[in-house]
Amino acid sequence: MSLTAPYTIEFPFRRTVGPTIGTFLAGLREARLFGVRTARGVLCPPLEFDPADGAATGDLVELDPVGTVAAWTWVPARPGDPLPHDFAWALIRIDGTVNSFFHCVDVGGNPDRMSTGLRVRARWRPERHGDLRDLRCFEEAA
Repeated sequence: MSLTAPYTIEFPFRRTVGPTIGTFLAGLREARLFGVRTARGVLCPPLEFDPADGAATGDLVELDPVGTVAAWTWVPARPGDPLPHDFAWALIRIDGTVNSFFHCVDVGGNPDRMSTGLRVRARWRPERHGDLRDLRCFEEAA
């Protein structure tokens, strides 16, 4: 018997994005992925301040949009989800970063193809607008 529970992922506030997040979102529109340097390494997605110590972050760094699944959970597709079939929500360690990026992983609706350690790459929407949905999902890397 599997356990299920309703969930909602939302950010119910508005704010200006500033130069760091603004560059990140503009990069998504161009199918490019950016991180930001901190004393402990590169963070992606980038933040203005390092959550570990509150220090201002440094230069933006362009990253290859590939990584490794660090943790995941399988979910049945619902209306409004980013994919039309079952998929995984995952924490993805983008190559060259010290944190994880939360996004969905598409393995064709087959949970047997999903695993911790799976190598993934970004799949971009054909028409992009400069928001997080421009990165449609991650998929198995070739």
